[in-house]
Amino acid sequence: MIDLTGRVALVTGGARGIGRAVALQLARLGADVAINYQSSVGAATEVAGEVERLGRRTLTVQADVRDSAAVTVMVKTVTDTLGGLRILVNNAGLTRVPVMLRMKEEDWDLVLDTNLKGAFNVIKAAQRPMLKQKYGRIINIASIAGIYGNAGQANYAASKAGLSGLTKTVAKERGSRNITCNVVAPGYIPTDLTASLPPEFIEVAQKMTPLGRLGTVEDVAQAVAFLASDAASFITAQVLQIDGGMVF
Repeated sequence: MIDLTGRVALVTGGARGIGRAVALQLARLGADVAINYQSSVGAATEVAGEVERLGRRTLTVQADVRDSAAVTVMVKTVTDTLGGLRILVNNAGLTRVPVMLRMKEEDWDLVLDTNLKGAFNVIKAAQRPMLKQKYGRIINIASIAGIYGNAGQANYAASKAGLSGLTKTVAKERGSRNITCNVVAPGYIPTDLTASLPPEFIEVAQKMTPLGRLGTVEDVAQAVAFLASDAASFITAQVLQIDGGMVF
C-alpha cells in the first residue's frame, strides 16, 4: 500500500481532468495537496473541497505557469502554507490542432510556452525546497504524441517530446540529492482537453489499443502516485506509457 502521509504535493492544472484525478489520488494516499489553476477558480475550489473531505490539508494557487515570477510566488505560497514541497506534478497544458501548414506562430508559441516552458518554470522554482530537503519526486505529464507524433499536433507533440528531454536532464542533475524526475505519457484519455477531437479519431484510437478500451484519468493518477512514492525510489529519468499498449 502506497503511503504518502506527511508529503506535500503541488499539482499544476489540478482543477480538471488528469490533474484533478491526480490531486484526489494523492490525497487519498495521505498527501496534502496544493491545486494550481490559471482561470478555473470554481473547479479548483471544488477539488480543494474534495481533498479536505478526505482529511487532508489543501490550498488553491492561481498562476500562469508561463510566468516565471508568478510561479516563484506560487511555490513560496505552497511551502509557507503547507510546510514544504516533496511532490511536484506538472500537468498544466493545452493544445491547438491545426495542421502545420495552417498553424499560426501564436499557436506554436502558446503550446510550447505552456506545456514545456511552464514545466521548466515550475521545476526550477520547486528545486529550491527539494534541494534543502534532499528529497523530491517530480512527475511530468506528457503524451504518447511526444513519442510517435500525431498529425495536426506539431506544437503539442514537440512540447511533449521536449518534456522527456527536460526530465532526463533534471534526473541527471539532481539525482545525487535524492530527487527523482520521471514522465508519464498517457495515450488517449477522454478529458476536456480531448473533447474537441473528432469522433472518428476516438474510434481509431480504441481500435489501435490492444487492451480494447480507452484509458481513464484514474489510470494515469495511479501511475503518478506510484512514481511519487518511495516504492519508486530507484526509478528516475524514465518515460512510463499509460496507453493500453497503443505504442510499442
